[in-house]
This record gives sequence, structure tokens and C-alpha cells, in this order.
Amino acid sequence: MSRLTPEVDPRLLVGSDTLDDAAVVRIADDRAVVFTADFITPLVDDPGVWGRIAAVNSLSDIYAMGGQPLAALNLVAWPSRLPGEMLLQVLQGGAAAASEAACLIVGGHTVEDPEPKYGLAALGLIRPDAILRNRGARPGDRLYLTKPLGTGILTTAIKAEFADPDQQQAAVRCMTALNRTAAEAAVAAGARAMTDVTGFGLIGHLTEMLGDDGDLGVRLSAAALPWLPGVREQMAMGMVPRGAYRNRDAFAARVQWDTGRQELFEMLVFDPQTSGGLLIALPPDAAATFEARAADQGHNWPCLGQFSPTGDIRIGD
Repeated sequence: MSRLTPEVDPRLLVGSDTLDDAAVVRIADDRAVVFTADFITPLVDDPGVWGRIAAVNSLSDIYAMGGQPLAALNLVAWPSRLPGEMLLQVLQGGAAAASEAACLIVGGHTVEDPEPKYGLAALGLIRPDAILRNRGARPGDRLYLTKPLGTGILTTAIKAEFADPDQQQAAVRCMTALNRTAAEAAVAAGARAMTDVTGFGLIGHLTEMLGDDGDLGVRLSAAALPWLPGVREQMAMGMVPRGAYRNRDAFAARVQWDTGRQELFEMLVFDPQTSGGLLIALPPDAAATFEARAADQGHNWPCLGQFSPTGDIRIGD
């Protein structure tokens, strides 16, 4: 989470200084481009499914800023020992996800690498006055999460061949679902801040939303945290990725537990997610609008709690 020296240019609306999900550059008074790049190693055996997960994961950064994807380039690292037909399936999976997002795949770049990797360098459009950053929440705002937690745990179990078919399907459905609908609902409801939950887990990305000033905290309800099916059972079997322990080491000092069930929930909130949901800060009077729109589209995105004027993350019952 090291920070680069920010560029000083009036066209740069969002750079690297706040660890936002994507960069934003103004190209006209009423238009800006939002762009990002991401790639991942295989999480499942099916090449096409992996390609779809990787593309959805990449596009999520644009949705997290409130933007709309426009075009993307494939980013591929591929071992010569693997067949070209398998790579074609990966690219087809990515293209299917991009098509669903109305995003054009316009080319790409491939390098030889001992370990396969795939993702996108993606470009989107946004109005300069509609950018949603990871900062901007205020005390009293409600915090929503739009996908269940546990993809890191379940993919660890999948790799170890411990996950049953229902658990595998639940993880894949979660990771291949675009954040498009959730982002549009958040924008329409007047969200103040937004980010997506990926490698730093729920607590890591929530820490980014709070900043370091100490004048914004959050109160979470453990009972409101959404789980993917099978996560509890897989945690009990030790299927916890190393990244969850790294996240706990990095962010645990920010968390206060006001529940006797810390042992049950601790690794869940630090579990690194792939293609996770959006964390959305909404004014209290916008919550009903957001929930109604979610219900109209068949979703039940839980409210995890609300922001507070203290600098910590408190998790209660």
C-alpha cells in the first residue's frame, strides 16, 4: 500500500495519492476518462470461467468509481507449455464478460511467463462531477456491501479439492457477476463514497475509506455480514489463504471487537476477495431509495452498519 508521488496537473482528477480504485483524467469540461489495469492467476480449472472472472474483476474498478466501461486491452502472461486452445478459451471468457458490460475488447499484449496470468487494461467514461472516490463518507452514513464474503476461502478450498460442487458454483457465480447494477443503483441513490472489496479484504478496503485522520470510523454488525455457502465449514477445515493472515497483520490494530464471536468472524473480514462486491457509503435519507432499487432488481444488499465520528472500526453483534 505504498504511495507514489502524485502528479501535479489540473487534468488529473484522481491519481495515486488516495489509493483509489482507478485513475481519472479530464478530457473535456463535462467528460473524463477512468482507467485501470488488473490481472490474476487461475482460480478455477475451467479456462473460460477463469477468463470471465479476471475480466469482471478488472472492470470492477471502473464501476467502483461510478464510471461506465468503454474499451479494454487483454493482458496475458502465458507459459509455452500450455496449449493455445486453452488461451483461446480464457480470452473468450473475458470477451463474454466485457460484452455483457458493453465494453469493447480492442487488442492486447501477451508475454511468455512460467505462470499464466490474465486480466484487462480497461478504459471508461465518467462525468467529472459524478466521480465516486473511496473517501467522502460522513458520520451517520450507511454502509452497504453488494456481494457476500468468502471467495478467498472458497477458492483456496477449490484448489485443495475440498469444495463441493455447490460451493464451487456459489463462488463462481459471485466472482463472475458484474458490479454494474450495484454501481448504477449507488450513483442513482446519491452515494457519497464507494470502493470494491478485493485483495485487502473487507477491513483493508474499509480502512482506505476511513483514511488516517482519525475523525471517521464505522460500526459494523457481525450478524449483517454476508457469507458465501460453505465458508464456515471450509474455515473450520483450515482453508484460509495466506493473504487473510497478511491482511490481519496489516489492519487488525484498527479493529475493536464488541462481540464474543470474534473467532468466528475474524478471518472472514480479512479474507482477500477476488471480484468482490462494492462498499457503498450512502446518506441515511438515501438508504430507502437504494434498497428499493436493489429489491426491484432481485437483490438484497445488506447494510453492514454506519459511519461514526471516531477513528476505529468496531464490530458488534
